[in-house]
Amino acid sequence: MSTANQQEFINRIKMALGKPFAKSRQTEDLFSSGMSPETRVILERVKNRSAADRQKLLGTLIEAAGPINLTVIPCDDIGAVTAGIAGLVSAKEPEWGSQKSVAAWQHPLIESLNLTDALSGQDVPVVFADLQKTDADSLRRRISDSYIGITSADFCMADTATLVMRTRPGQARTVSLLPSIHVAVIGIDRLIADLKELYALLKWDPQESKEGLTNCMTFISGPSKTADIEATMVHGAHGPREVYVFVKKNDP
Repeated sequence: MSTANQQEFINRIKMALGKPFAKSRQTEDLFSSGMSPETRVILERVKNRSAADRQKLLGTLIEAAGPINLTVIPCDDIGAVTAGIAGLVSAKEPEWGSQKSVAAWQHPLIESLNLTDALSGQDVPVVFADLQKTDADSLRRRISDSYIGITSADFCMADTATLVMRTRPGQARTVSLLPSIHVAVIGIDRLIADLKELYALLKWDPQESKEGLTNCMTFISGPSKTADIEATMVHGAHGPREVYVFVKKNDP
């Protein structure tokens, strides 16, 4: 479509809406180049959030998680998280086959769980998403063969129980997508209220804006679900059928 055709098309829309042709919004009206007072307030709220406020967010998360079949498990410390995941591995059986294996991110919080030692008694191997130790095809196959994928998350929006995950080396999206069960582990400091806080942090927080969005940013709200066939809700059709979020409540 040429520029002239584009303008004609836009003018026809304006005519239908009763808008004058000459009155057009400028780019600076659409994309602010400076931080708004509202955004400044949001960033201050996030920065100064108290322990009591974080507990309230945790309550909001648990309430929002129920209707979307997301299981939130608060834990006092990292040892409780490890014990909880080990119990989950013991209780859950693979959807396909009988051999249990777990895939996990290369992430400081996940590494602090010491999953290899914790699951050794159950004879369950842990595959870490490290391309430096294995080739891409082999890693993808091993992740696909795992029935539980364990990740962390950059943020979790409490109002919609939505995990926000950026892709980085050692933190492949397949770990949260291919296994039948997705387990996410976050600190309570990663809880935020809503999209407004997320956007403010990504654009204006010095640390978050420095990294940017990475190659991929994924939003996950509970297990995969579809009702395409006879309006019957089915979980796990296009991804994990179960999602668990372990929240470490003590300070990082």
